[in-house]
Amino acid sequence: MHTPDLPFRWTPALLVLLLTAGTAAADIWVITDSRHPVTGIRMPDRVIELDAAQRIKAKLSEQLPGDPQRATTIIQQRLQQEGPALQQMHDAYQGLTDAWSLGITTIPAVVVDQRYVLYGESDLDKALARVEQHRSEEKQP
Repeated sequence: MHTPDLPFRWTPALLVLLLTAGTAAADIWVITDSRHPVTGIRMPDRVIELDAAQRIKAKLSEQLPGDPQRATTIIQQRLQQEGPALQQMHDAYQGLTDAWSLGITTIPAVVVDQRYVLYGESDLDKALARVEQHRSEEKQP
């Protein structure tokens, strides 16, 4: 059975798919803070917010008394009530360490395969397209 050839049309969704196809298997990180959100259709594998540890610490430290022993008791209670807080704090500091080890100097930063870094682009799809363009230019003689 023969199917007729359909006219081919470029759509924005197809263009985004093609532009990010080369990074489909890539490990994509977004490094930013709460004041510089990164948007886009594509979801990163990891988002590192450099101010996350500060925010968690501030939440745990809200309205503590001046007495250090009482403050310690209250923080311990808060940590027990908010179990994930310790894991979140660990993850936040691990993110800081990872960003520092990559030499990130500006945010937002999009990191692909821990090899390519694009600074200042808050649209992840545009950032990935630029990284893919650079990768294709690298492959040309």
